[in-house]
Amino acid sequence: MAITRTEFDLLTLVECNGIKAVSAAQEALKKALVQQGLLDTDGLTAAGYAALEPYRVRRAIFLAAGFGVRMVPVTLDMPKPLVTVNGRRIIETLLDAVVAAGIEEIWIVRGYKGEQFDVLLEKYPNIRFVENTDFDKSNNILSAYLVRDKLRNAYVFESDLYLNNPSLLTKYQYESNYLGVPTSHSDDWCFLADESGTITRLGMGGDDCFHMFGIGYMDAATGAKLETDIAEVYDSIPESHSHFWDDVALVYCIDKYSIKIRPCTFADVTEIDTLDELIAIDNQYAKYKNA
Repeated sequence: MAITRTEFDLLTLVECNGIKAVSAAQEALKKALVQQGLLDTDGLTAAGYAALEPYRVRRAIFLAAGFGVRMVPVTLDMPKPLVTVNGRRIIETLLDAVVAAGIEEIWIVRGYKGEQFDVLLEKYPNIRFVENTDFDKSNNILSAYLVRDKLRNAYVFESDLYLNNPSLLTKYQYESNYLGVPTSHSDDWCFLADESGTITRLGMGGDDCFHMFGIGYMDAATGAKLETDIAEVYDSIPESHSHFWDDVALVYCIDKYSIKIRPCTFADVTEIDTLDELIAIDNQYAKYKNA
């Protein structure tokens, strides 16, 4: 059965925190859900869990094939996602949150020094790898192309993001979305959105926009469309090979998609693109500054 966004929010609140987490302002909705058989005095009923099941995140996909040229010389020895920051590999901050959310199906698209990712299997034995042997000839749109049949009900990650707030990765998601930080101005990749929070533009720089973090969720319908559209764009538009995978839904085919902003803060995620950004979060790498 389909549920509304407010019903989803209350059901997931109770699923995560228990029935006592319901506030006085939510009491009327709680009673309505009890009458529908989705809640009882103990929390979610079997019918409540069944109502949430279509919104369960089924898999996590990591696009991790690139070289990381702006982090040289650190990345001369290893892929950027495996760089250790404050005692943890960058990608592990995301993987730990995925596992904590109960997401068992994990895919990593690897390329540059790909064999080094095998080290993750000891801690995360569910990982399955997809090989991108042409990682140096295309942007990450090729990595998405290689896993385009796996995008339904999936988180999709850029793998150079240090996740400070693991609670952002939840077991259930209501609709397709990207994480974005509301800001008055950005010189970086950002989204514009309409009053409903639907993304209307992806581009470099903007005012009254949302700073983009490369953590998205694609629901079943969006994932199904992307399977077709990624192939069509990549196969028929050669210049798309130098673009990011996000451009398929948010640039080339934006009229076909309704993808929301999921607001977060700059404290939630640290983007590590360059050596300077790496040094800023972990000073042990200052020795590489003038190497």
